[in-house]
Amino acid sequence: MNLNPYLHFSGNCKEAFEFYQKVLGAKPLMMMTFGDAPPSANHDPAMAKKIIHARIQIGDTLLMGSDAPPERFHKPQGFTVNVSCDKAEEAVRVFVALAAVGQTTMPIQKTFWAERFGMLVDKYGIPWMVNCETR
Repeated sequence: MNLNPYLHFSGNCKEAFEFYQKVLGAKPLMMMTFGDAPPSANHDPAMAKKIIHARIQIGDTLLMGSDAPPERFHKPQGFTVNVSCDKAEEAVRVFVALAAVGQTTMPIQKTFWAERFGMLVDKYGIPWMVNCETR
């Protein structure tokens, strides 16, 4: 059994996943638009160029997402995506890149459990924690 985050976006899933690929060194696996779906999917033609399903691989983990139709989109809340890094320098790099144009909710810093830990909401509204635990 595996657990994988599935993120919903308000029309910018493609941009977000391309950004995450770059920042996290992710391997792109799939990106399908609503227009690529079979006619039986019965989607709104206005959504044809939006993403119905995207999937990238970061290490052994999959991150998935899609654009939600406007009437179904809800601002992300009640969860945080955690990135665990092996080195403090990597944690700082990832944090700075994800936080660019976003909102830092806890600056990246040394804590009692981690060499580096920080929290942010990225420019797409997704909450993140970046963690490099003390070994």
